[in-house]
Amino acid sequence: MTVRAIKDEERRVRLGARHHLADPADTVVDVTRALVALHGTDPASVYLAAAARMRVPDVGPVEKALYDDRLLLRMLGMRRTVFTVEDELAPVVQAACSNDVARRERRKTVQFIEQAGLGDDAWFREVEEATVAALRARGEAFTADLSADVPRLKERILLGEGKAYEARPTIANRVLLGLAAEGRVIRGRPRGSWTSSQFSWSPIEAWLPDGLPDIPVDEARAELIRRWLAAYGPGTAADLKWWTGLTLTQVRKALGGIDVEKVDLGGEDGYVLADDVDPVGDPGPWVALLPALDPTVMGWSGRDWYLGEHGPLLFDRTGNAGPTVWSDGRVVGGWAQRADGEVVYRLLEDTGTEAASAVATEAARLTAWLGPVRIAPRARGRSPVETELVA
Repeated sequence: MTVRAIKDEERRVRLGARHHLADPADTVVDVTRALVALHGTDPASVYLAAAARMRVPDVGPVEKALYDDRLLLRMLGMRRTVFTVEDELAPVVQAACSNDVARRERRKTVQFIEQAGLGDDAWFREVEEATVAALRARGEAFTADLSADVPRLKERILLGEGKAYEARPTIANRVLLGLAAEGRVIRGRPRGSWTSSQFSWSPIEAWLPDGLPDIPVDEARAELIRRWLAAYGPGTAADLKWWTGLTLTQVRKALGGIDVEKVDLGGEDGYVLADDVDPVGDPGPWVALLPALDPTVMGWSGRDWYLGEHGPLLFDRTGNAGPTVWSDGRVVGGWAQRADGEVVYRLLEDTGTEAASAVATEAARLTAWLGPVRIAPRARGRSPVETELVA
C-alpha cells in the first residue's frame, strides 16, 4: 500500500486554515476548540492568542467566556502546564494527563513537608481537606484568604537548598496546585486586570455542578490525541509525546484506539486521521503576530518545517517560544512591546513587499489594541530578538 507524502507546504496550508490564522474566528470558544487548548501559564497569552485569531478581538468576550459563562476553564494538564480548555474537554484532559500530574505533584509535596519536619502524607491530606472546606464555605477566595482560614497553609518548606534560587515559600501554593491538578479546585477571576496572575480559587462544583466526570484513561488519551490530530495533524509520534507529556508507549497505544492513516513526512512516519488524508484548499496569504508560548508555535516538537533556522533567536534558553511573526505558515521574525507601548518587530528573512507591509499593519493594530496595557514575560526568559527589540 502506497503511503501518501505530505510536504511542508501542505502542512503550512493546514496550519493557516485550521488555526484561524488565515480565516479569523467569531468567538474565543471557536479559537480554543480549533487549537484544542490555549497556553495559560502566562495569563495574557490566552487573550493575545485569541486576539490574533478573532474577527473582532476584545478582552470582554474572553473574560465573559472564562468567568461568567464558564465555557472555558484553566487547568493543569499536558506537560504539567496550565492550559485553557473548553469545559467539555476538561474531563478528557483530566483523565489523560492531569491525574498523572497530580500523583507526581503529591509525591513532591509530601517529600517537601517531611523534609521540613511538618508531618507526613496524612498531615498533608488533613490540610487539603481543611482548605477545600474553607473554600466551599467562602465560595471563592484568594490564597491569602484561605491561609487565614487554614493557618497550616502558612507553614514553610525549603526549595532549591544551596542553589542561587533557594526559597522558603509557604505550602499554600503547593496545596492549591495539587488540588487543582486533582480537579477539586479551579482558578477563577484574577485580582486586577486580564494580565494579572493573582487568581482566585473556587471549588470545582462552582463551575461544573457535577464535578469532572471520570473517563477511562485509555479512552481519554485516544480522544485527546484524536483532537490533536484534527487540529495539528499530520504529526509524528514524537510530536504527540512532547505535546501531551505522555510516554511513547502510551501515545502508540492511544493511536491504536483511533482510526488513523500513516503518512510520509519527508522520510519520517507521520499520522493523520483516516478521514483527513486528502489535500486541503489554500486559504490565501496571511500574516500574524502570535504571543509567547502560542499554541501554534508550541504545537510540535519537530519545528523545522515552519520555524526553519530561527529557533535560537526566538526561543529562550529553556525552550520557551517568545513572540513570533508569521507569514503563510512560516515563522519569519519576532516582535516585542517596548516600554512606551509600541509593538516593534524584526523580520529574519525577506518576506516580499506585500507581506512586509501586512506585518507593519498588524504591528500597528496590536499597538492600538493593547493601548495602555504592558505585556511582560512571565515564567520564561526573553528571546534574543525580544531582548534586542526592547533595548
